[in-house]
Amino acid sequence: MTAAGSDEAVAKAFEAQRGRLVAIAYRMLGSRADAEDAMQEAWLRLARQDAAAIDNLPAWLTTVVGRVCIDMLRSRKARPESSFDDPLPGLVVTEDSGEAPEDNVLLADSVGLALLVVLDTLSPAERLAFVLHDIFEVRFEEVGQIIGKSTDASKMIASRARRKVRGTHRRVDTRQRQRAVVDAFVAAARDGDFEGLLRVLDPELTWRSHTSRGVVVRHGAAEAAARIQQATRANVTAQRVLVNGEPGVLVWGANGKPKAVMACTVVDGRIVEILSLIDPKRLATLPLPARPA
Repeated sequence: MTAAGSDEAVAKAFEAQRGRLVAIAYRMLGSRADAEDAMQEAWLRLARQDAAAIDNLPAWLTTVVGRVCIDMLRSRKARPESSFDDPLPGLVVTEDSGEAPEDNVLLADSVGLALLVVLDTLSPAERLAFVLHDIFEVRFEEVGQIIGKSTDASKMIASRARRKVRGTHRRVDTRQRQRAVVDAFVAAARDGDFEGLLRVLDPELTWRSHTSRGVVVRHGAAEAAARIQQATRANVTAQRVLVNGEPGVLVWGANGKPKAVMACTVVDGRIVEILSLIDPKRLATLPLPARPA
């Protein structure tokens, strides 16, 4: 085989693994852009290797991507910038047509924000062990090789991560129930109905807002309802959308520009957590559904 033919074969083999590798990197890093950066680094490392000497390319690429992701996560924690203290997970915002998310190409590889937020509380090794074994069914022997631990140690790390996920991740309502709650939330917000807002917001609600100046965290339904009432007076328009496959809200300002994206976590018929993005620069980078007529 010629050198050009060999390069082409390696490129095809890499592309054949791209979808799976991007999915792993996205769940590790919580950002589509960072996942693509990890893929670029994996490709560069592959290009420096003698591909003929690699016995199992999928396993080799999984190892490389896993280690690249661990390095990126550790680099984040080492930086002093506040933006990495509470990073914004990758957002995929689409119209909510009522179809199953798996039928929507844009949402096929997205991850629920509630899970991404929980994964972000794990250490890099815990996150990798959990993602690879529990989500992608990678054997513990391979996981151990990636994180530099024995098979038994990898099992313990994954078990510890699993306990943390179960301890902090409450089971959300069915999608139909989520839609009903989000619709009630939008209606109460539109009408400035304080009591109506309290009926759909959990008393211990956590509202995490990503602003141009950083992250603002508020607690409690009463404060959230009061702020939403104030926003209603600003002549905004809200529509239900899907945010990473789960019902959320897209808010448009009176000037026709997007004002906020809100991801809502619904448990037992109430919104227990809202993650909102109100930074205009970040909003401008997101592909968003058209404003309703």
